[in-house]
This record gives sequence, C-alpha cells and structure tokens, in this order.
Amino acid sequence: MKLNDEEQAMLAGELGEPRRWAIDHMMRVGAMFDAEDLVPVAQAHMMADPESLGDAGVTFLEVLSAHPADEIRVAVPMITDPRGVDLEYYRPLGQTEEMANLERRFIAACSKMGILMTNTCINYQTIMPPVQGEHVAFGDTGVVIYCNSVLGACSNFEGGPSALAAGLTGRTPRYGLHLSENRKATKRFVVRQQPNELTDWGVLGAVIGKLSGSYWEVPVVEGLETIPTSDEIKHLGAAMASYGSTPLFHLVGITPEAPTLEAVGGETLGAIEVTDVQLNALRSSFGGRGDKVDVVVFAAPQLSLVEMQQVADLCAGRKVHPDTALIACTSPSIYYEAKRLGLVEAIEGAGGKVLEGTCFYNQYAREIGEANGWTRLLSNSAKIVNILGGYGYQPALASMEACVESACAGEIV
Repeated sequence: MKLNDEEQAMLAGELGEPRRWAIDHMMRVGAMFDAEDLVPVAQAHMMADPESLGDAGVTFLEVLSAHPADEIRVAVPMITDPRGVDLEYYRPLGQTEEMANLERRFIAACSKMGILMTNTCINYQTIMPPVQGEHVAFGDTGVVIYCNSVLGACSNFEGGPSALAAGLTGRTPRYGLHLSENRKATKRFVVRQQPNELTDWGVLGAVIGKLSGSYWEVPVVEGLETIPTSDEIKHLGAAMASYGSTPLFHLVGITPEAPTLEAVGGETLGAIEVTDVQLNALRSSFGGRGDKVDVVVFAAPQLSLVEMQQVADLCAGRKVHPDTALIACTSPSIYYEAKRLGLVEAIEGAGGKVLEGTCFYNQYAREIGEANGWTRLLSNSAKIVNILGGYGYQPALASMEACVESACAGEIV
C-alpha cells in the first residue's frame, strides 16, 4: 500500500504507539480489500457499546488511552454511537451495576482521547452532517447509508476498531464507496405502492434491502411520487441496511447523485417491481391484532425532535397500560431540547420513559427483557423488529399512532 511521509512516520512509531497500531490496522483492512492507498477523512463515528466491546474491548481502550496525551488525541473530530446504558436510569430498566461500570470505564478512556461522547446514531440530523463528496469513517449502518445516500458523503461500514484507527490517523483505506465507480447503481427498483408514514418507508426499505441482498449492491429506486422527509428517508435507509447490508441507495430525482436514472448508470438495468404483495408479506411476518404487548419501543434509529413531538402529541391525555412499558430513545442533544420543550414530560406523564443517548437493541436488550419478563415487543421501526427476534423477543410492527394506541390498550389494536 502506498503511504505518504506522515503515514510512514506513523507506521515507524515516530508519532507514538497508538498511531502505529492504528495505521497498521488500516493497512491490514486495506490489504483485505485491495486498497492502493489511504484516503483522508474529515470525521469519524464509532460504534462501541459495552455489550459488544465486553471487558476485553474496554481494557484495550484503557491501555491505549494510558499513553501520553499528544499520542492519543484523535486527529479528526470523532463522535460515538448510542451507549449501552443510560446512567441516569439503568437500575429501573433491569441493568446491573457491572454494566454501568463498564460504560463508565469506556467513557473515561474515550474522553482522554478527545472523542466526543455524542452517543447518537442520528448525527446527520444533529451534529455536523457531512457534505457531498466528503470522505468520512462512520460505523453505524443507519448513519452510513443516510450519509452516503442522502448527503452524498463517502463512507464504508467501519467496525469499532477501524473507526477508532481512522480517528487516530485521520485516514481510512480507499476502497468500496470511497471509489466513485462503486457508487453506481447495480439494481433497479420501481415502486408501485406509495409509502404514507414512517413505518411504510421502513417496510419499503426492508423489502428493497432483502431483494438487494449484498453490501456490494447499490439499488436505484424509481416511482416515488413524493419527496420523503428526513425522518422518512431515515427509516427507509435504516431498514434497507438492516435487511440487506446496503450502504448506499439512490432515489431518482431526489438524492444528490441521482438527478436522473442515467446519472447513476441505471438505464441499462432490468427493472424489479416492488408491489403491495411484497410489502404486505413483510408486514404480516410480525405479530397481529389482539396480541398482548409487553413493551412498545421507539428506537433504531433514535428519535429526532420532530418524532419526539409526534410521540408526545399521541401520548397527550393518555395512560400507558399498567402491564405494558413504553420506551423512546433519543440522543443527548435531542433529549435536552425535548425536555426544554416539555416533550419528555408529556411522554413520561403518560407512563412512558425517554432514554438518553442509548438505543434499545444495543443496551443489553436480552437481559432487559429477561429482567422485566418482556417477550412481546411492538415498534414502528422495521429495523428494530428485524433485529430483536434474535434477542428473545416476539416483535410486531405498526405505525407510530398504532404503537401508542397499543401501549395504552396493552395489546395490538
């Protein structure tokens, strides 16, 4: 791999052991994907919740952060994905002191390195969204697909160690979506049923993701009659990435790289129709009316301020059923604004709980379910119902309005 003088100095250990480890890691990743060199990145975003890190991962960060300050300070702005523990509300949720202490250790290590503990998977809605053509090193699948597709930035899915290495070096291997030729469409979809609300957009993304089926496929979508809002396209992308490992999509006439079908090379591709039969089939695989509901979850992705207002409005004058829990997860910055605006009070006044800086599926979801006796879960997120079947839950999918109605009724309405 071609290295410039600064990169050679990192590899030789002249800039300290942390950067030597980081550039070596980048080179190993690059070699796997036949990258010719490294590309400078403007920022990094790291997935590293304590559930996936474990004690070994946290210890690794602690050892790294024990080096001199000038050797461990990240080279570019670096932010974090949702945490695994809301340190203000972990005991009532059924999380243990051991889980909380692991989180505290991780936060301390990251803070020494200059990593900003933003604890969000919606940084594109809240914290310095990248601009078109900017190279970044992002980890969370929903973050990557939104920033690639909606903002026109360039990122692959970065694992936790790779995102950390990118933060320390300011570089990532030049492969995948950092190369313009890999951003062209490879599959063409035509929508025949128009999505109406957030869950519809998520279901559409899930179907396209399943039909795409590979990280290396880039779907281009035609037939949409309306331009999605930021939250709608957020749910579309998060579900597409969850069901298909998709990191980039194009919407003809909507997303920046696809003003026309021809602009992304889609005119020669055979069209695959997405019909109501496929969409309804995916919906029907999750729960049904009359099923008991243990917990209603709004998360994955975290809620925007607009979504927080929508949930708060739906909760107004209502009470959550005593046998059902309602949980909404949002970023720390949104939480602050939502609290200032009375939205947190409205949700919690109805018997729900707003968690700050976490997301339900990466905060020991299995252990929380076991501690509270939760198995039947309802959400408006196509992404989260896809994930939580593997955590011991029986998930169901419904609109935001139906989710709140069901939380108050104690069963799917």
